[in-house]
Amino acid sequence: MTISRRSLLIGLPLLLAGCQTGPSQQSMYDARPGEPHPLKKVPIDKIKPELRRQEVAYETSQPAGTIVVDTPARRLYYVLGEGRAIRYGVGVGRNGYALAGVAYIGRRAEWPSWTPSPNMLRTNPEKNMKYAGGVPGGINNPLGARALYLYRGGNDTMFRIHGTNQPQSIGQAMSSGCIRMMNHDVIDLYERAKVGGRVVVLQA
Repeated sequence: MTISRRSLLIGLPLLLAGCQTGPSQQSMYDARPGEPHPLKKVPIDKIKPELRRQEVAYETSQPAGTIVVDTPARRLYYVLGEGRAIRYGVGVGRNGYALAGVAYIGRRAEWPSWTPSPNMLRTNPEKNMKYAGGVPGGINNPLGARALYLYRGGNDTMFRIHGTNQPQSIGQAMSSGCIRMMNHDVIDLYERAKVGGRVVVLQA
C-alpha cells in the first residue's frame, strides 16, 4: 500500500503535536522582567535534566498541598494528589545541618531580607558577622526571590525553603540546613504553597 504525499503532510502536524506536552521546559526558566528585582533567563542547557521542574508520578500517603523534601535525593515534591506531584531539584544542608520530620509554613515572603541565625554567627563568625545587621531583599540576597519559613508548635525552626543566588548549589549538600531552590522554581512553589501548609522533610 502506498501513502500519498498529501496524506503524509496532513498527518505530520498531528504526529508532531503528540510529542509536545504543556509549556516547554525553557519557557519555565525564561526572563521575569516584572519581578521587583527582574530575573534573567536561565538557559535550559545550564540545568541538569533531572533537576528541572516537572510534573511526575508520585505515590504518597500525604494529602494534596503537602511539600515533601527528599533530602538524600535532593528533590522536593509538591503533592497534587491522585498519584501526581510537581518535582523540583533542590540544594540541601550539609551533614549535621538539617531539619527532619514534620513542620508547617508559618509565613511566606517575597524577596525577603536575610539575617544570619545565632548558630551561623557562632559557628562561622568570620564569614557571617559582617551580615549581622541583615541583608535587604534582592538579587544578591542569599534567600533569593521567595522564602517559606518553617514552624513547629508556633515556633520558628530557623529553617527555610528559599531561592538562591548560587544556582550551582542545586543538587548539592552545602547549605546551612535550609532547602535551596532555583529562583524560578521557588516562585512557582510559592504560588502553590499556603501558610499553614504541611511540610515533611525526609532524611536518610
